[in-house]
Amino acid sequence: MIWRLGTFFSAGLLVLPAGNVTGRVKTASGDGAVVWLQPAQQMSRAATGVSLTANIQQRNKTFTPHLLAVQIGTTVQFPNQDPFFHNAFSNYSGQVFDTGLYAPGTSKSIVFRRQGVVRVFCNIHPTMSAVIVAVESPYFAVSAKDGSFAVPGVPPGEYTLHVFTERASKEFLDALATKVVVEEGSTAVGTIEADDKGFRPVPNHKNKYGKEYPAVIVDQYPGTKP
Repeated sequence: MIWRLGTFFSAGLLVLPAGNVTGRVKTASGDGAVVWLQPAQQMSRAATGVSLTANIQQRNKTFTPHLLAVQIGTTVQFPNQDPFFHNAFSNYSGQVFDTGLYAPGTSKSIVFRRQGVVRVFCNIHPTMSAVIVAVESPYFAVSAKDGSFAVPGVPPGEYTLHVFTERASKEFLDALATKVVVEEGSTAVGTIEADDKGFRPVPNHKNKYGKEYPAVIVDQYPGTKP
């Protein structure tokens, strides 16, 4: 491993000054992207000190945020802030789950224990969707509307930079992975072109039973029969 860094000692321990890794992910669609840095050396999740909790709100028949990045072991809360019932679920192998039907003002939580991409839907409202990217590394970020990103607190060293965008194939994204040497302070990786012109969108999703949604969607309010 090649290290390019400045170091100092505190209480007999070697301390590596952490910095920011910045850049931009460019897509033709303007979609958001998840960027994460996987250390070359094996790391312990317990030693990272990050808070392993996150939220995806359900309001106005929308999951917010639509794109979320979490570290493995994170508990994701799905608070229902609409006046009617929701039922978040995923049939994707990254994290198969089903919260079941739950009422306004309540919340369900799921622990994400495996690395992978999880597409989330509501079993009642077919227009609702979200994407959760679970990664092993604590060094990740979701890009802003202009594609810019900043991964904070990255110690100097060698990493593999990975990118996820919703409108790109796994093969295309795997080819984008690149080695990065993080220096002390801020490290800029420039612009990442992530426009997969050969991508073919998947067909419309089905409900959690693998069936088509009803032609007419009826919201279920508390006190009414399902």
